[in-house]
Amino acid sequence: MRDDEGSGEVLSDEELVERGRAGDDAALSELVERHHAAAYRVAFSMLQEDDAAQDVVQDAFIKAFRALAGFRGEASFRTWILTIAGNEARSALRRRGRRRETALEDAGPVRSQQKPPDMEAVDAQEAAWARKMMETLPEKQKLSVALRIEEGLSFKEIGEIIGSSEGAARVNYFHGIRRLRELLQ
Repeated sequence: MRDDEGSGEVLSDEELVERGRAGDDAALSELVERHHAAAYRVAFSMLQEDDAAQDVVQDAFIKAFRALAGFRGEASFRTWILTIAGNEARSALRRRGRRRETALEDAGPVRSQQKPPDMEAVDAQEAAWARKMMETLPEKQKLSVALRIEEGLSFKEIGEIIGSSEGAARVNYFHGIRRLRELLQ
């Protein structure tokens, strides 16, 4: 979303939050557009189910926008919405009772237009194996690894999302990576 005053500058999340608080629906839509994919990845990494992850993300944004007046800005909006998405996903897991496992066949292949089909098959098998190994990690390690690698978040942000300190997020990440290396060798 660009500034209305003719400067053509892209508005920051903080500016969009302020406009959203003032009732600007376009600002809220822009926040959803910017952060939906990351929130979905957090939810999906925990739930391993597309429909459930989509529901969680929708609930997370609804909850965030209802609480927008109370958002103090101590963390970035991105960190805040990802934390809410993670909490909603944990709630969904509790409601579900126990976690469902995804069959390896349902994981789907990794598509690449640049590689021959035999290499695509090898890549798909390796990706499926890596996903399966990620599932063996404890939740905080799995989330720390996924948020660091896929989202590029800092350890401070990861700590806020998983409900731990920056140091604990760093330790979870390194233990997760070490365990993945052991499993993938």
